[in-house]
Amino acid sequence: MSPAPAIVRSAAAAGLLGTALPAALPAALPAALLAALLTAVPPASAAAQGAPAAGPLRNPTPGLPSWSEQIRIRERWLVTRHEQLLPMMRRHGIAMWVVVNEEFHDDPLTSLVAPPRPYTGNRDFFVFIDAGDRLRRVAVTGYSEDNLKRFFESPDEPVPAAQQFRALYQQHQPRTIGLSIGGRRGVQRSLTHDTWQFLAEAMGPEAAARFTSAAGLIEEYCDTRLPDEMPYYTAAVALTEMLAKRALSGEVITPGRTTVGDVRNWLYDAFWAVGVRTWFQQDLRVQRAGVPNPTSRGFLAIAPESTVIRHGDVVHLDVGISVMGFDTDWQKMAYVLKPGERDVPEGLKAAMRNTNTLQDALMKTHSRPGRPAGEVYEATMADMKARGIEAMIYSHPIGVHGHGLGASIDFRSARRDANELPNPLRPGSYISIELNTATPVAEWGGQKVFVMMEDDAHLTDQGWVFFRPRQEAWYLVPAR
Repeated sequence: MSPAPAIVRSAAAAGLLGTALPAALPAALPAALLAALLTAVPPASAAAQGAPAAGPLRNPTPGLPSWSEQIRIRERWLVTRHEQLLPMMRRHGIAMWVVVNEEFHDDPLTSLVAPPRPYTGNRDFFVFIDAGDRLRRVAVTGYSEDNLKRFFESPDEPVPAAQQFRALYQQHQPRTIGLSIGGRRGVQRSLTHDTWQFLAEAMGPEAAARFTSAAGLIEEYCDTRLPDEMPYYTAAVALTEMLAKRALSGEVITPGRTTVGDVRNWLYDAFWAVGVRTWFQQDLRVQRAGVPNPTSRGFLAIAPESTVIRHGDVVHLDVGISVMGFDTDWQKMAYVLKPGERDVPEGLKAAMRNTNTLQDALMKTHSRPGRPAGEVYEATMADMKARGIEAMIYSHPIGVHGHGLGASIDFRSARRDANELPNPLRPGSYISIELNTATPVAEWGGQKVFVMMEDDAHLTDQGWVFFRPRQEAWYLVPAR
């Protein structure tokens, strides 16, 4: 148990919490965290009633570990990550790995290879060297800090960076120097041109000739999940689910008054209230009987913020949060009841069953550790074609980054260059099972309705397993 965070104590003193604040909060117990996340409820703002939000938000999430406790938990994970790193470097042929954090331009890898604390140096380097019998870790920074020194060699009197790199190269003569260059994704190609030049000049032309892409190492490092992370990630997914259900409910939506922008703003306020961020702007899509579905880049288009949600609408929400170094991604479907209706039309229920069938085929039938992602995609799509289900699959890795590194199961994975090696599913990895089906609905005159789902899952020997139960029934927004 730890003292309640100051922000929570302040909120309690101001009368902003709905219940009395306990003297101490569970600091790192996943079960207590999960329970608190599921019961923490920010109030529906005035924006949900078609008017701007006003007044203070309530119910910060007291079960969420304080920021300092989150750092301590993540630093425990960092010990394990560093223990795993040397074998990874050898698998990818990297003898020295250099991660660079630029001033006002944080590298996405920094909080994963170093203590997840603020770094404000002009240019900070985190260097990992295969020293034969051990992994040598050196922080080349403009300052010394005791938490950094628990993980890296970091002298109290910093040595100029160019001098340190020359010395490290001369001492170890690494045959390859892995850098964030030459990758397909931003985190794999984040090194700036100026920093590349600095390293080349500091270590000399012989070392520069040994510079190579660390893209493969970066992918494995980012896509490798730790068992201790799972309870916290599960809690993050549960919080995402709770917020999505609240957003797609009568508490937030008043048919004929609430706009798409109102729901979006309610979610922004809810994130603030429970102490999390988001890594992308939450989106809503609205389908309406008799109205052609607008599309964008081959997908159902996002609805403008001015769209008023009406009776009989099908509303789709895409939302995710960022907390404890994790990102989540979540898509769910709601139906706005018409006056006198008590349930969803049967055609919409059938449409959701088609999407559930697609989930089963992808997750349980065709996915296994070690199977190439492209094969999984092609087998699942062939399965859907045989069943007469119109389907799309665009699932992606998730965890420390929203659109993470690893094996994506989508049309791109099935179209890899012939010279590229297959990208197999990695045991224990996390994925966002993102997909949709389009089904003609009789009650809508045969108009196709897209049922778009996205659920975070982890890979077992039996296939993918959801962190939270999937949606099998429509969320209902009452007619009022």
